[in-house]
Amino acid sequence: MTRTARAFAGLLALAGCVAPTAPPVAPVTAPPPAPAPTPIATTPFRWTGNLVQGGLIVGTAPVGTRMLAADGKAIALAPDGTFLLGFDRDASSTTTLVATLADGRIVTQPLTIAPRGWSISRLSTLPKIPVPDAEFAARRPAELERIKAARAIASDAQGWRQRFAWPATGRISTLFGSQRIYRNGEAGAYHSGVDVAVPTGTPILAPADGVVVLAADDPFTLEGKLLMVDHGMGLGSAFLHLSRIDVRAGDRVRQGQPIALSGATGRATGPHLHWGMTWQGARLDPLLAAGGMPQR
Repeated sequence: MTRTARAFAGLLALAGCVAPTAPPVAPVTAPPPAPAPTPIATTPFRWTGNLVQGGLIVGTAPVGTRMLAADGKAIALAPDGTFLLGFDRDASSTTTLVATLADGRIVTQPLTIAPRGWSISRLSTLPKIPVPDAEFAARRPAELERIKAARAIASDAQGWRQRFAWPATGRISTLFGSQRIYRNGEAGAYHSGVDVAVPTGTPILAPADGVVVLAADDPFTLEGKLLMVDHGMGLGSAFLHLSRIDVRAGDRVRQGQPIALSGATGRATGPHLHWGMTWQGARLDPLLAAGGMPQR
């Protein structure tokens, strides 16, 4: 320190002043570690119904599911996470549900589809089909287009959530899935619904809530007077060979409501009701949807 500096410091001391000093430096500490993220619990798939060929299940997807698919095919998902999944008569033995959650996670659920034994009739002396006549060949394409268009209609009906009821009670004359084998081992088309033997004029009741998507009073060549009802979520019913239809396209029907009368129109050997069910093109067994044989 120079002589001048020492003199200045002495004067400050005599005046009661203290020379400024640097402020203390606070010690540097590391921030506390962030808590580990809590794993998000994943709820499982749940379902009720029949995991069999021709069956249908009503399921609930894991919470937070944004998209749902079965073997790569998109499955409609209700706002509450409920879905339908149907299995055709010839469905393979396994299928896999894949749910994509909102956070990007994937949840899979393999399902095993039980096989069924079908009623097979062998008519080895008869040809598979007779040669169609000119009228059938001319009319059939337009009829098939009307059926296809009706099945493409998607309504907001909630009948798919209900336990289905039989539209008519009587003897089951032909089961779903039955098939005939003709001459040279040629297989005919399998029976796509359930036949209930009832007299002409028997009231037909809606098996569940729905919206009428086709009411064909002009008889089709095979189906006769045909009524189709959409129950929502891709599930529909068809009623064939009717003698009268009491509702029109666009009408909403309630479970148990009379909608038609049975008959023998179209290609039928006698009066009966043919009740068919489909889910997104897969043909289902109405007997399973209704929980067993009708109570007579």
